[in-house]
Amino acid sequence: MAITLAFDVYGTLIDTHGVIAKLEAIVGDRARDFSSTWRDKQLEYSFRRGLMQNYENFAACTRDALDYTCSRYAAGITPDQRQALLESYRELPAFEDAEPALRELRARDCRLFAFSNGAAEAVETLLSAAGIREHFLGVVSCDDVRSFKPNPAVYAHFLRKADATGSEAWLISGNPFDVIGAISAGMRAAWVQRSEDSIFDPWGIEPTATVQSLGALADAIGV
Repeated sequence: MAITLAFDVYGTLIDTHGVIAKLEAIVGDRARDFSSTWRDKQLEYSFRRGLMQNYENFAACTRDALDYTCSRYAAGITPDQRQALLESYRELPAFEDAEPALRELRARDCRLFAFSNGAAEAVETLLSAAGIREHFLGVVSCDDVRSFKPNPAVYAHFLRKADATGSEAWLISGNPFDVIGAISAGMRAAWVQRSEDSIFDPWGIEPTATVQSLGALADAIGV
């Protein structure tokens, strides 16, 4: 049976720091730090909402994280600038290795799905704008179960939607928490370690495979 690959979107296929150019016009040389804080808070808020079972979708987590970050950096952005930054999350760029790697994996008869915390409509828009939507059989959103990664329920939801079993399905992610979550839920998982400085969480749960770029994925998972 063909291998099923669940690709995390934000931070794996799509560069969440693609917003930096817009931020530079607003916060100057603090743009990179601002972007990192925004991303970290976005994920933190999703974790907290998942644990509290007080669900708001990923767009709300992104919005609230932006408001926090603006306060932290005392960035007096206008309402129009705030809206433009939020809209930027619908048109972030794909990493350069994403499109050729996806094309290669399709040629090797893998079943590709986008699997994201983001709502399906937002992810569809994002992947289309980045020029990579055509490579996927479908988009599976955690929004369907009103929770976020790494809740085991969302990985079970993916397997149901993709008509796959854990033994034949891989999660592909640049986020260690996502890799650990998928393995804990019975899937295999590849960690995309884009920077040598990135550290995998020392939980005693290791990635099934580790690659430095998506271009190395096909060989690493044996397809």
